[in-house]
Amino acid sequence: MQRRALPLVCASLLAARQQPASAAPAVLRVLAWPGYAEPEVVQAFEQRHGARVELTLIDTDEALWLRLRQREGADFDVLALNTVELRRAQQAGLLRALEPARIPALGRQLPRFQRRSRIPGLELKQGGKTELYGVPYTYAEMGLIYDRRRLSEAPTSIHALWEPRWRGKVLAYNGGSHNFTLAAQTLGLPAPFRLQTGDWPRAVERLIALRRNVLGFYSQPEESVRLFQRHGAALMFANYGTQQLQLLRQAGANVGYAIPREGALAWLDCWALTRQGRETALAHAWIDHVLGDQASQLLVQRQGLANTVSESIGSPGAAKLIWLEPVEDVARREALWARIRSGDRAERVLSP
Repeated sequence: MQRRALPLVCASLLAARQQPASAAPAVLRVLAWPGYAEPEVVQAFEQRHGARVELTLIDTDEALWLRLRQREGADFDVLALNTVELRRAQQAGLLRALEPARIPALGRQLPRFQRRSRIPGLELKQGGKTELYGVPYTYAEMGLIYDRRRLSEAPTSIHALWEPRWRGKVLAYNGGSHNFTLAAQTLGLPAPFRLQTGDWPRAVERLIALRRNVLGFYSQPEESVRLFQRHGAALMFANYGTQQLQLLRQAGANVGYAIPREGALAWLDCWALTRQGRETALAHAWIDHVLGDQASQLLVQRQGLANTVSESIGSPGAAKLIWLEPVEDVARREALWARIRSGDRAERVLSP
């Protein structure tokens, strides 16, 4: 899943006081997304543990996977990744099981994040033992953002994106994987992440109908804000959720946010340990640290994202969230989506 379009940055944040060469501090190597390890959060950790944090930032799942696969993750100790990539990394043997006893702050998390067996990908059963591989950190539900001037009431269903009255006033995300899942939701399919042979034609027809209704497709949050304001959009599928909501409001837009009754697709980013990481104890301490108030509140205040330890303004609370899962065929979804976007008819989209 892509995030803000930022260049790949590698930053080393040094401890406040100089250490003599004979007592060089341990180095914790962190791989994360922008905004997940703010400078003051890193500084507090370094001062508390007498260590140095080496932070590498990525801006797409593809970049994350590339860095993780290099030397089988030996370049990092701890990283942030969504539950789909978490499962992928588990299957590739790149992650180390966590030791919950080393992370006391797990007890601070909201109840729904402590029920880990209900979130696909966090745990793995091996040899009759259940092991934890990911600790939830932040998430965004893909709700609906709407212009309050045009919609006097919040939309209640994702079917609103297809309503004829909003033709030419809808913004949608430019991604085949998520859009096919969205189409499956509108069709009431029981397994939206695992389309069956007979599901593809119906899903393609739905996405062609969506294409006819939209004014444009966006990839990044800032891009969606520009399109929304420049073209007077009425409704947007918010792939980045409250992050986009915050950006639009900061830009002066009078917008509301709604979770559809069908439930909202949602990505959940977690902290995990690499199998070949050197600083296992420090990595556990890092996860415990970022579940504290400082890091958690900065996620809300600066990024417009939710955290997993407190209900924030605009948080969906008990709303139905459908956590992303691996799909049946990413390559096929993206290939068909490219044909749909180009304007092909259904029979040409589905042709070999």
